[in-house]
Amino acid sequence: MSIFESFALDSVDVLSGYLEANLEEKDEYRAIPLLVGLNFNGNSFFERVGLDLPGRVDFILEPFVNTVVNPDKNIEVGSNFLIKYTLTLTKKVQPFVKAGAGVVYMSQHTKEQSTQYNFLPQAGGGIQYFFSDRVALNLEYRYRHLSNAGAKHPNSGIDSDLILCGLSFYFK
Repeated sequence: MSIFESFALDSVDVLSGYLEANLEEKDEYRAIPLLVGLNFNGNSFFERVGLDLPGRVDFILEPFVNTVVNPDKNIEVGSNFLIKYTLTLTKKVQPFVKAGAGVVYMSQHTKEQSTQYNFLPQAGGGIQYFFSDRVALNLEYRYRHLSNAGAKHPNSGIDSDLILCGLSFYFK
């Protein structure tokens, strides 16, 4: 078996919550996010390269649709690519950190961004509470920076705070 054959989809997250950011010339940027995380357990990869980690590492593909409610009704559509590290405190309570980047199309026009296609570096943390072996409640905070990476000016970026809540469904 090759090193990459050990990756398998082993859980799915469904998250929603609240996103808020300050804009220079308009009211605050607010959105209701809807994210679906496809989690691939990476521990067997790290074991094959000789690392025995005390926690769990997931590689996550996270498509999303965010409904922008302020300053104008709009939409964000894209996908995030994240790494999540989870530490098992108990069988039921597991804190985690998450970081990565994404790509997004936003229909909202702002002074901060000259393009509607942008990148989303982000990081955050949270906690999972397991109701059973296969279902967990997630509470999470993320800091997100929306930027076109200097492809076109202006590009002052939009820094956002996200509060997310949802469920994780594990297959194994």
